[in-house]
Amino acid sequence: MRLAELSAETGVAIPTLKYYLREGLLHPGRSLSRTQADYDESHVDRVRLVRALSEVGGLSLARIEQVLDVITDPGTDRLHVLEAAQRTLARSGRPGEGDEGVSTDRVRAWVEQHGWEIDPQDPFLDDLALAWEACDHAALGLDEERMSRYADHVEGVAAVDVGTVPADPEGAVRHVVVGTVLVDPVLVALRRLAQQHVSRRTERVGT
Repeated sequence: MRLAELSAETGVAIPTLKYYLREGLLHPGRSLSRTQADYDESHVDRVRLVRALSEVGGLSLARIEQVLDVITDPGTDRLHVLEAAQRTLARSGRPGEGDEGVSTDRVRAWVEQHGWEIDPQDPFLDDLALAWEACDHAALGLDEERMSRYADHVEGVAAVDVGTVPADPEGAVRHVVVGTVLVDPVLVALRRLAQQHVSRRTERVGT
């Protein structure tokens, strides 16, 4: 298919597709002439992936480029593949870049007490420390016991996630990154609906 057909198939404007090509977000098509190229289903899939990561996942084009780099060259070790995929989703600004004074000691102690096997350098420890401290400042009562209750349920979600990851490295990275970005909003919506359900059920039982 030509560029105009790729645009019609994906719903992405031709100037945007040309930008993706210039920035390396979309691999070049098969050259037909100096000014024309042929595109296939792999280009349709890539454009839809970029669009989903941008519009649904809210990732910047720079972050999307990092995701695509990992998908293109994921390595072979399954554990490292999954870790690399998750790293692309970590916050770009780490504590120390506007988050001075946020300590991870509490989070690390909680993780150890809870028995989770976590890379001690994992940037999501910093994210959790920052988010937990914000909850403390808002006086939400998110103590270690409540955190552990959340963790028990989230571990069940994680088991579902990991259990559905494909065996091949490229498929695994794509699944983890895209799945995390696009399923996170699903989980947020489910939580809101579950809160409504539990609230109404509790009120009904109490009457």
